[in-house]
Formats: sequence, C-alpha cells, structure tokens
Amino acid sequence: MVNPVTIAAGASAVSGMMGYKGNMASAKRMQQTAEFNAGLAENESVLLARAKRDEEVSLRRQSNRLVGTQRLMTAASGVQISGSPLQALFDTYASTEMDAAMIQYASNQEQVQKQSEAALVRAEGGARSASAKYQAYTSLLSGGSKAATLMS
Repeated sequence: MVNPVTIAAGASAVSGMMGYKGNMASAKRMQQTAEFNAGLAENESVLLARAKRDEEVSLRRQSNRLVGTQRLMTAASGVQISGSPLQALFDTYASTEMDAAMIQYASNQEQVQKQSEAALVRAEGGARSASAKYQAYTSLLSGGSKAATLMS
C-alpha cells in the first residue's frame, strides 16, 4: 500500500507545477494583451494624424475659396490689387498659415500622447508579466518545499 505521506508529497509537488504552468500562461497572456493594446494606441495615432491632415487640407481649400472670392470682388469693382485689397489677401494667407500651424501642432501633440500611451501600456504589461512569472516560480518552489518537508 502507498504511504499517505508520499501521496501528499506528490500532490504538493503537482500542485506547485500546476501553479507554475498557470502563472506562466497568465504572464504570457498579460504580455500579449499589452502588445495588442499598445498596437491599438499606435493605430489610433495614425488615424489621428490622418484626420488632422484632412482638417488642414480642408482649411486650405476654404482659404483658397476665400482668396478667390476676394480677388473676384476686387476685380469686379475695378480696383487694382494693391494697398488695402492686397493687405486683405495677405491677411487671409497669414491667417491660413497660422491656423495650419496650429493644426499641425495639435496633430503632433496627439501623436506623441498616443505613442507615450503605447509605451506605457507595454511597460505595464511587462511589469505584470514579470510579476506573474515570479508568482509562478514561487508556486513551484513552494510546492517543492512542501513535498520535501512531507518526505523528510
């Protein structure tokens, strides 16, 4: 007949190994989840950049329409494009460039934020994964220690 102490020692060892396997699988999933979430943040960064680019293109189109209207109105009135009408065109161009620069700045800020978010998610995932691995090793050592104690 098998000694009950041997069975208990074997069960402790198996329990430690099962805990090890579970925690290692958990560590792997944590890292994979972090990579997935970081990838989402990076993709969002690209989408935000495209949206800002489209916003800038739209701004420039509207500005070109406004300049065209200003020229048409000036030409229709018979006034030469100099002095005040020229200053109005210059103001329109300058205003457009300032607005475009603000859009580009906002785009850069959004992209940096998303890239930082991705890096942070990866770092957190790495830390959680490392923690789960330490728990796996602890479980394995604990199971081995209990088995050794029971066998002695």
